[in-house]
Amino acid sequence: MAHPSSSGNGDDDRGLPPLSDDEFALLSEFRYVLRRFLSYSEEAARGAGITPQHYLALLAVRGFRRGASPTIGELAEQLQIRHHSVVGLVDRLVSQGLMIRRPGLDDKRQVYLALTERGSAFLDRLAAGHLAQLRRVGGEMETLLRKLCSAGESDEASVAGQPPDEGN
Repeated sequence: MAHPSSSGNGDDDRGLPPLSDDEFALLSEFRYVLRRFLSYSEEAARGAGITPQHYLALLAVRGFRRGASPTIGELAEQLQIRHHSVVGLVDRLVSQGLMIRRPGLDDKRQVYLALTERGSAFLDRLAAGHLAQLRRVGGEMETLLRKLCSAGESDEASVAGQPPDEGN
């Protein structure tokens, strides 16, 4: 488990200036909008008969490096879960006829993942709804993110003893 003051990616967040009340409010509001989208996503996946993690796996395989086929390890990295968890996830998607495994051409030990036609059609319908929802909340997310980032830029500049960048 990551230390509460750590971002979880190895960066040490200690030593950053404390947040203002406005920054807390923006973070809270951004998290709320993000959670509304994630809640939509989870419910949409369940409503389509799969788990949210199955949806994320299908999406990650379909969107991987613009059409390249990921390996189990690459999918684990994309989903930020353990290799053995992805194996079970892929097993279930294969048994549902949504995904296939393909052996590598040069190294037969290497296994690549791809969606079946059924998996692609299923994902197309589900992802279209997700994109429509994201477009509905995207403007709000963008505005909040822009405010959060610009507040952070002025804080970083003041820490460095420089005036905030005015967009030049």
